[in-house]
Amino acid sequence: MNYRVESDLLGELQVPADAYYGVQTQRALNNYKISNTKMCDYPDYVIAIAYVKWAAAQANKELGSIDGTIADAIIAACKEIVEGKYHNDFPIDMMQGGAGTSVNMNANEVIANRALEILGHSKGEYKFCSPNDHVNCAQSTNDAYPTAFRYAFIRLNKGLVESLKGLISALRVKSEEFKSVIKMGRTQLQDAVPMTAGQEFAAFANNLEEEIENLEFNVKMLHEINMGGTAIGTGLNAAPGFPKLCAQRLSEITGENFFAAPDLIEATPDTGDYVSYSGALKRLAVKLSKICNDLRLLASGPRCGLHEINLPPKAPGSSIMPGKVNPVIPEVTNQVCFKVIGNDTTVSFAAEAGQLQLNVMEPVIAQCIMESITWLGNAMNTLKVECIEGITVNKELSLNMVKNSIGIVTALNPIIGYKASTKVAKEALESGRSVYDIVLEQKLLTKEQLDKALDPTQMLESHNL
Repeated sequence: MNYRVESDLLGELQVPADAYYGVQTQRALNNYKISNTKMCDYPDYVIAIAYVKWAAAQANKELGSIDGTIADAIIAACKEIVEGKYHNDFPIDMMQGGAGTSVNMNANEVIANRALEILGHSKGEYKFCSPNDHVNCAQSTNDAYPTAFRYAFIRLNKGLVESLKGLISALRVKSEEFKSVIKMGRTQLQDAVPMTAGQEFAAFANNLEEEIENLEFNVKMLHEINMGGTAIGTGLNAAPGFPKLCAQRLSEITGENFFAAPDLIEATPDTGDYVSYSGALKRLAVKLSKICNDLRLLASGPRCGLHEINLPPKAPGSSIMPGKVNPVIPEVTNQVCFKVIGNDTTVSFAAEAGQLQLNVMEPVIAQCIMESITWLGNAMNTLKVECIEGITVNKELSLNMVKNSIGIVTALNPIIGYKASTKVAKEALESGRSVYDIVLEQKLLTKEQLDKALDPTQMLESHNL
C-alpha cells in the first residue's frame, strides 16, 4: 500500500495515499478498536456532519471569514458526501474518547482533501485548504459534533416513525379482522370479563399511536443547536453573527427548523435533550415489549396454554422436542426492547457524567441513541411483516373459554348484587359447574333474564340495565 506522511501535535504518521481522511483519523483508527461499529455504518450520521460543515462554510463565506473560492470548494465536497460519496472514508469506531474530536476531525480531513482536489491540488496540501483553519473555521468539536448527531437523530427518527406507523396499521387490520371474535379478558392472569379479539388488537394499536406524538415532540427539542459557541460557548474565534447565520443556513439546506441556542455556554455541556429523546425511545420499547409479551401468552400452547391466537411459524423450536414451534419474532423484539432500555440507562449515566463546560461522554450517547433508533425500527418492521400480518385467531376455542368462565358472573352484579354473585362464583369454582347452571338452580334469575345478562355480546360495552 502507498502512503503519504502527515503530521499533527504528536508527530508524523503514515496515512494511506488514496484516503481522504488524514492523520487525526488515522490516530483514531489506531486507538479505538472497541465496538466494531463504524461511523460509516450510520450513513445519516455522515450526511448530517457534511450538512453542518456545508452550513458553516456558507456562513463563513458570507461573513468574510474564509476566502470564497475555498468556501465553494468545501461546499462542493460536502454536497458530494450528502449525495453518498466518500462514506467509507469515515471508518472510525463509534466508541471513542476525546468528546467527539475524532469524528469532527474525520469530517474536516475528508472535506479538506476532497476540496483540495476540486481546487486542483493533491491530498495533504493543507496550506491551500486546511481541515482546521478552513473547514473547521468558527467551530470547535464542541459545537459541530453535537449539532451533527442531533441532525442524525432527526433524520433517523423519520424512518422510525414510519416503521411505527406501519406496525400500527397492521394491528388495525387485525383489529378489524377479529372484531366479531368473542374472547375472555384477563387481569392479573385471571379471568375478568369478555371482550373481542378486535378490541384487544385495537388497544395495541392505540397504545402505540401515542408514541408517534411523543417521539415527534421530543425530536423538536433537538433543533436547538450551539454552532458558533466554539470551545465552551463564548464564541471565541467565530465572527459576530455566526451562530444565528449558521443556524439559518443549516435550516435552509436541510429543510429543518434549526435555531441558535439563546445561551451557548449553557447549551454546550447540556445533554438534557438527549435524555428526553432517549426516554421517548425507552417508552416505546417498554410498550412494544409488553405487546410482545401478550402475543406470546395468547399464543401459548398449542394444547396446554391459552392458544387463542396462532403466530406464523418461523422456525423449528427445539433440537430435541419434535413439533415444537417457538414465538421467535416476538422474542427477538423483546430482546431489542431490553437493549433500548439498557441504552437509555447508559445515556442517563453519560449525561450525568458531564463536568463544567463540556460533557465528554457524548460519543456513547450518540452511539446508544443511534443504535436504539435503528434496532427499534428494524424490530418493528420485522414484527409487522413476519408476525402481525400472519396472525390468525381460534374463534371457537376463545368463545368456549368465555362460556365456561367464572368471570362472566361480573355481569350479574347489578342484577343480583355483589354478595350473591360472589357466592355463585365460589360455588362454580369449587364444583366445576357453570355459572349459568348455578344461577338457574338457585332461581336467582329466570332463564330469559339470565340469557340476556350473560350474552357475551352484551358485555362488550356500557349499556343501560
